[in-house]
Amino acid sequence: MFSDSSITSIGEDAFSGCSLTSITIPDSVKSIGDNAFSNCSLTSITIPEGVESIGSHAFYICSSLTRITIPDSVKSIGSLAFYFCSSLTSITIPSSVISIGDSAFDGCTSLTAANFKDINNTWTVKHRYGSGTQTISISDPSTMATYLTKSSDSTPSGYTDYTWTKNGVQV
Repeated sequence: MFSDSSITSIGEDAFSGCSLTSITIPDSVKSIGDNAFSNCSLTSITIPEGVESIGSHAFYICSSLTRITIPDSVKSIGSLAFYFCSSLTSITIPSSVISIGDSAFDGCTSLTAANFKDINNTWTVKHRYGSGTQTISISDPSTMATYLTKSSDSTPSGYTDYTWTKNGVQV
């Protein structure tokens, strides 16, 4: 556990490749940087209330990660943030999130449930290579979870590698 309450961010590559299995992030942290915990041995993590952004590749290839708690303060989840967290089985997307970067949950082969706390909103999904854009209205969170996790072969185009923005808001 960090003990310094003046720590406001976990920097780029701060713990990348380390053998940590657990960590307690202090409440003073507002952002988790790019690659902060990539390739770590974390099994679960609770991100404290107050964190507003999760950087690109933040938990990239944390294949032992089974549980993560994202607080209501998070506004953006970076590209490939949870890429290939192959043991992650479910995720809750708080209503505060307005942007999910491309491929944020791609390769999460055990991810079968995604709970969106904010329904009845419009999300725009844009393929990372610019080859397609589609607007999806959330009225049925289970449908949205299917799009995010590609848990069905009938998911159109597999939206796991798309960038998501809520109500046209760009961050």
